[in-house]
Amino acid sequence: MNKAQFVELVQKNGDYKTKTDAENAIKAFTESVAEALIAKEDVSLVGFGSFVATLQKGKSGKVPGTDKTYTTQDKMVPKFKAGKGLKDRIAAGK
Repeated sequence: MNKAQFVELVQKNGDYKTKTDAENAIKAFTESVAEALIAKEDVSLVGFGSFVATLQKGKSGKVPGTDKTYTTQDKMVPKFKAGKGLKDRIAAGK
């Protein structure tokens, strides 16, 4: 599903009058989650899931077929963990 199709789905399910309203709602949600994660706050939506920012440790490795090596820095990355309600709905196919 691409963004345009998702906007149409949100418009239908959210009973928005226009696609612009639905797109604004999606943008507000994604910006709000990103802002909370940047502030190192978790976002938990009961029945849906949780968004968290976790530290990903840097690593070092070797480029295959060469003698070159690389290292990456530690960084914060977003993660999503699905809630029980979402898992149950997907498993039931509803």
